[in-house]
Amino acid sequence: MIQDNASGDPAQPPRRVDRAGIVIAALLAVLAAVLVFDARGLSSTTMYGMGPEAMPVVVACGLALLAIGNFVDALRGNLPVRESADPVPVVLILIGLALLIAIIGFGGGFILATSALFVTTSAAFGRRAILVDSIIALVMSTLIYLAFDRLLTLSLPTGPLERLL
Repeated sequence: MIQDNASGDPAQPPRRVDRAGIVIAALLAVLAAVLVFDARGLSSTTMYGMGPEAMPVVVACGLALLAIGNFVDALRGNLPVRESADPVPVVLILIGLALLIAIIGFGGGFILATSALFVTTSAAFGRRAILVDSIIALVMSTLIYLAFDRLLTLSLPTGPLERLL
């Protein structure tokens, strides 16, 4: 019996290098490099320990690991087969991000901005219960805001709802 590919299954064709996966790996690596470059420009106000530049470097390391893993899987042809491109979910998430930026920019605050992103993202994943998702988003965003503001004493953008708390 002759085997056609590395998996030993003669019914499946051999896998090829996934060019889109290599492009994605390259973009992840570029994003990691930009984060490290940008973090180097942050001024450290601490005399010892970690400063504000530590977190972007940690995120960049995670992105670099994802880039390496994606690159290896792309070369081996192990990435999952992609479905046909449907731009609606991507557009919904981009609308959510635009709403997040606009609401914070116009003084709407963290709770409303994060709720808008949550609702548009859940709609992008196919969920159509907008009223229920809005309630869940408001409760979760409020809890997250309280955790950051009261427990961790980190400031988040304030708006009308945050001023009520």
